[in-house]
Amino acid sequence: MKVLIVCNNAFYRGNGLCTAVQTLHKELNASGIEARIMACANPEEGGQQPEYPLKHFKIPFFENIIYSSGFRYAAADRKMMREAVEWADVIHLEEGFPIEAIAANLAARAGKVCVGSYHLLTENIMANLEMQNDAVFNRLVTFFWRKLVYDKCRIIHCPTYMVRDYLDGYGFKSEKMVFSNGITTATDRTSSDKPQADPYLILCTGRFSNEKSQGTLLDAMRYSRHSREIQLSFAGKGPKEKKYRKMVARLMKDGVLKYEPIIDFYDSKTLSGICRKAYLYIHCATVEVEGLSCVEALREGAVPVIAKGRVTATSQFALDERSIFPIRDAKALAERIDWWIEHPEEREKMGDAYAESVKKYDIDLSTQSMIGMYNKALVK
Repeated sequence: MKVLIVCNNAFYRGNGLCTAVQTLHKELNASGIEARIMACANPEEGGQQPEYPLKHFKIPFFENIIYSSGFRYAAADRKMMREAVEWADVIHLEEGFPIEAIAANLAARAGKVCVGSYHLLTENIMANLEMQNDAVFNRLVTFFWRKLVYDKCRIIHCPTYMVRDYLDGYGFKSEKMVFSNGITTATDRTSSDKPQADPYLILCTGRFSNEKSQGTLLDAMRYSRHSREIQLSFAGKGPKEKKYRKMVARLMKDGVLKYEPIIDFYDSKTLSGICRKAYLYIHCATVEVEGLSCVEALREGAVPVIAKGRVTATSQFALDERSIFPIRDAKALAERIDWWIEHPEEREKMGDAYAESVKKYDIDLSTQSMIGMYNKALVK
């Protein structure tokens, strides 16, 4: 079987969609499926390139915002796209943008099968334009994504049940299959790894953007009884980094924090080591189709406190209500953090429980589900 994976951008570090595409490409080929990527060429010198590299389509005035948010748009090259579609048995569309719409049309003309993955909600994009809660605009954009791309897919992969329910609410008629994008659940964690509790290391990962809402954790420090015993660590990069550094400076100046928060970007091996040291892992995102960065932290024994909202699915990984707080509610988050700090025995017990819980999201299971979806689409 030959699978063509189509997306705008597959090689931006720190972008969850790019990570999912790269992992899928690698795992399919390792499983005997010949997979190729058609996406914007990787600007990183010496970096991995898609088999079908497209030029970068720049949007005037907005390009800096788009790129700092971990995204690039690809420009259509119909000759190359036609060649790629003709090569494939299955065309896997990863987004609802024009490049996927063109690929879907070419596939229809060539009599090729399309499937889709729903990795991105319109709220993800609207959040960066301060329009996340604009119901009319979100509905309009989702309508075009459905009509131009996803209605042409025989099956849609939904990473979570939240996504499936979201698509049902917007009238998506294609068959839907729900399974995780998956992670490697193997870990170097040992029984000697203990979380840092002097000070308490609290980790928050993810791109610094509106929908990731790391500012909620900083705000929570003003409500916490233990703020001066806490060392915050933010792993990521993005357009809101400057704002968060200013918030950190104010917290330090006001005496809310004793230990200056760490803000940095790490490779996966280094980040795994930090996760093993984390007393708590905080996930504040208000829009999230899955949130595998959370699962990666749980794999290393970190206990999470996860935001719960209408369009964020990550709270599904919580084992009980002690690890959940309402989105943007800094006071509730502070209460959860304080509870875990004041109950170290529960923290130790639940660290092991969370590490065990991630096995159902293993990448091998996800890859086999994806291959099953391709086979089903081919005979549908």
